[in-house]
Amino acid sequence: MKTMLLFSTVYTFAVLFVSTKAEPKSTSCNEVRAAYRSKGFNSNDVPNKGIHGTHLKVCPQEYSCCTLEMEEKLSQQSHSDLKAPVSQLSTNLQSTFKQRHSHFDQFFRELLDNAERSLNDMFVRTYGKMYVQNAELFKHFFQELKRYYVSGSGVVNLDSMLSDFWEDLLERMFRLVNVQYEFSDAYMECVSRHTEQLKPFGDVPRKLRLQLTRAFVAARTFTRGLALMPEVVNKVSMVNASPSCVRAAMKMMYCPYCSGQIALKPCQNFCLNVMRGCLANQADLDTEWNNFLDAMLSLAERLEGPFNFESVMDPIDVKISEAIMNMQENSMQVSQKVFQGCGQPQPGKGFRSRRSVKETGFTGRFRPYSPDARPTTAAGTSLDRLTTDVKKKLKHAKKFWSTLPETVCVGERITSGDDCWNGTAKSRYESVVMGNGLANQVSNPDVEVDITKPDLVIRSQIAVLKEMTSWLKAAHSGNDISSDQDEDGSGGEESGSGCDSPSCEVDRDIYFSTTATPIKPRVVKVVHQDTSGGVRVAHGSMVLALSALVLALLAPHWR
Repeated sequence: MKTMLLFSTVYTFAVLFVSTKAEPKSTSCNEVRAAYRSKGFNSNDVPNKGIHGTHLKVCPQEYSCCTLEMEEKLSQQSHSDLKAPVSQLSTNLQSTFKQRHSHFDQFFRELLDNAERSLNDMFVRTYGKMYVQNAELFKHFFQELKRYYVSGSGVVNLDSMLSDFWEDLLERMFRLVNVQYEFSDAYMECVSRHTEQLKPFGDVPRKLRLQLTRAFVAARTFTRGLALMPEVVNKVSMVNASPSCVRAAMKMMYCPYCSGQIALKPCQNFCLNVMRGCLANQADLDTEWNNFLDAMLSLAERLEGPFNFESVMDPIDVKISEAIMNMQENSMQVSQKVFQGCGQPQPGKGFRSRRSVKETGFTGRFRPYSPDARPTTAAGTSLDRLTTDVKKKLKHAKKFWSTLPETVCVGERITSGDDCWNGTAKSRYESVVMGNGLANQVSNPDVEVDITKPDLVIRSQIAVLKEMTSWLKAAHSGNDISSDQDEDGSGGEESGSGCDSPSCEVDRDIYFSTTATPIKPRVVKVVHQDTSGGVRVAHGSMVLALSALVLALLAPHWR
């Protein structure tokens, strides 16, 4: 009897002890109710006192202030809370490079417009009516440059376009320096075929082709790279979290609510394992992302140096003027070589010119160009300023994806000490922290990750970055290999300068300099028709030379 009484007494004390231990958890859920309501939920969902948690699917099944309905709602909230910091970081990155793309694109487009306007103003002053009558040749030249910048070599073959420009200019000038002759279309085709051998414009076409190709390929590819970055970030940031990730996020963020410990934050290493499991696929993007950024930085160096778009486009009017003056100097030799190679042309019938030197209005004055000049007229800035700024941003964006867990698991989101939520209680987190990437999550203690099923969206973006990196590397050598994927979808052959050597670093041909001394035109005697109907040309070594300068841009086939 005494034994039974003793057993009964011990049992009673044991029950009282357990009840006393459990009482703090079941006494009140008022703090949980207030916190739950602050999340936008109905506070009536929260029980007045703690209840047995056997119904819970994620949180510990002890006395709890959470019903199953609350757990489901908090799971949805944890999904949103998990995405919020990642979305904010991604949005900031997108905004940064959308702005940089806009700045570069606006700069390059305005620089093209300024160059066209400068050439037009200079040639109107220099050549007057002769230029106005032939302005469509130069207008087409700039239109094609703009089309190439926008659409690439799939739409405009830069080499062919430049060759056509010089051939057209040669044809017009050749007819005019030899106005006493009649030329058939077949004869002019012969002249055009020998443009490179004749070199009527000196070395200007070769230099300009090299510089334009390098500068345009670099500028266009770099701008496309800047445009790609926000697109990749946007698509990757839209990848949904897996159910396992949502469960882990709920366990990390809101299971402390259910236990009545609303102020308890997760342990840092617990947060890291959850985030590395949830962002495992994103972390795998990091290698190609960093390779892409390295290629962008390398091409930015080119834009600052030998492939400087600004240094090529700003003095283009002077370069073309120099080519015309070379034709002036070489017109007699060029004509003699053409007559030897293509045959002696037939004299024109009834040729007569009443135009005088005074009527042409030609002055022959060209402004000098200094390679040290860095104008700030395009978009109110310069290429040097733009590249200096964007290089800082590109460097800062490196390892963006692999460092997202560390970036998220800081500050008020976690507790760095041992008095933290470890997923089951307020205690030290004992598990080993996993590495980044899908392959390292095979033993993740907090997030179940199927490492055999990589995310297809992210894998596609890895392929996109890899392809863009190859274009950037080609552009670094002055080559355009992106034509098959240009905006119009049409294909094209690889084009470029083929600049693969260190000599590209310092290209002495990158600038043309013109003398600061105005060049005075030569005096030419006017051609007259004699009474017998034949053509009489005034003698003198300067006749044909100046006629190129005087008549350089008259309308083709003028007789």
